[in-house]
Amino acid sequence: MATLYVNPATGSDAASGSQSSPCKTITRALNLAGSGTTIVLAPGTYSSASGEQFPLEIARGVKVIGNETNKGTGILIQGSGKFVSPTAAGQNITILLDNDAELRGVTVTNLDTRGTGVWIESTSPTVANCTFTKCKREGVFATGVANPAILDNVFVENSAAGVIMAGTAKGLMRRNLFQNTGFGISLQAQSEPSIVDNQIIENRSGVVVAGDSKPILRNNRIERNTQDGVTAVVKALPDVGTAQNPGGNIFRDNGEFDLQNATGIKIFAVGNQLNPSKLKGLFELGIVPPTPTPTPTPTPTPTPAPTPTPTPGAQFSDISTHWAKDFIERLAKMNIVSGFPDKTFQPDRSLTRAQYAALLAKAFELAPRLSATNFKDVTADFWAKGAIEKANRAGFLMGYPDMTFRPNQNLTRAQAIVSLVNGLQLTGGNPNSLSVYSDRAFIPSFATTAVATATERKIVVNYPDRARLSPSRDITRGEISALIYQTLVATNRAEPINSPYIV
Repeated sequence: MATLYVNPATGSDAASGSQSSPCKTITRALNLAGSGTTIVLAPGTYSSASGEQFPLEIARGVKVIGNETNKGTGILIQGSGKFVSPTAAGQNITILLDNDAELRGVTVTNLDTRGTGVWIESTSPTVANCTFTKCKREGVFATGVANPAILDNVFVENSAAGVIMAGTAKGLMRRNLFQNTGFGISLQAQSEPSIVDNQIIENRSGVVVAGDSKPILRNNRIERNTQDGVTAVVKALPDVGTAQNPGGNIFRDNGEFDLQNATGIKIFAVGNQLNPSKLKGLFELGIVPPTPTPTPTPTPTPTPAPTPTPTPGAQFSDISTHWAKDFIERLAKMNIVSGFPDKTFQPDRSLTRAQYAALLAKAFELAPRLSATNFKDVTADFWAKGAIEKANRAGFLMGYPDMTFRPNQNLTRAQAIVSLVNGLQLTGGNPNSLSVYSDRAFIPSFATTAVATATERKIVVNYPDRARLSPSRDITRGEISALIYQTLVATNRAEPINSPYIV
């Protein structure tokens, strides 16, 4: 791939852009660059005075790299130009990033009125190891269907916020520092980013979640903010931690509240370090369960008691418009899934581990390959004891360190995928396969290889957003039907289904 060099002090825009004959401006280098080009910046100031024309538009697949080691110190891009956003009208911005563009190791400042450092409009770029400072509004604005990776940056002394997300933007913010920068992070509309391992300190408020935004916050330090650590308003619903996937956030010394919920909707905030006296509004703080031995496991489709034998190919009264209809009906014809006495399937109902064991017994040949485990909470007369024992000995389902199976505990999506991959001894699992998921940061460590394997074999089915795995959410009967069917396809036991939700 081509590499172009830029030096604002010694370069010339009549030059070739080689290391010995660098361009003078980023603008010129961008005009010369094609997809796959890396543009390397020398120390200096890149501004209108040095010949730059703003906004700088970094095209698809182009990398602009300064000094990542020191977060762009000494490499300043300062300026502003007009940009008409399809979703947010006229804006004053410094840099516009296209799909797969990368901006690394620079400092960005926009001193214009309501100035934005980097604008991301419905694209999926990477912004890493940069410093955003003294922008008159925010450092980074992402909107539309943007899905950026915002990694290891410093946001300091921006007027309104470090990062603002709007539209249906997703993406990952990880290991950034937000300090004294208005609101650290401001989320609007239906944005759903993953916010992980950040330091959010000494801002007006740490994270402000508005509109219908549903971010996920994990392992952040949210400290010494003048007002709140996290504020939720309107119909926002941040996930600050669940029993299956604790938050791990640390809240300390925030001026008013660690967490303020002004929505009237209960917010889950399990497994965080916080001061209970600094909570305002409805929260579920919950109890974090112990970690299971190998891997917690799945749950399926029958009723809480042994399910009556279904009619092969039976039509269920409540799935005619359901996204998983085809998966469910094909499994029903194979006598793998069944419904309820009222002829419903209840596809959006969650599943217990015992129900899942019963489903596995119908879907697969559960040949024993492990020694039996005597679970102390599965009695001899428990309705699913036989199915649980078979699934356990076949390697699909494991128990917990305290020798319990917890048959009535719901199964998560990650556990279901791990169960299928482990039980069928599927191999593969390149970690790069996880890049398709906007919430990949929240895939539990025990599940990453299995999820990668399942992704490569087209077992994973995500509704309504193919890019969102939701690994810690309880799986539904419709979702497990889709996973089971795709597993049968992957093992040449069923014909493929054409579904837009197969990853």
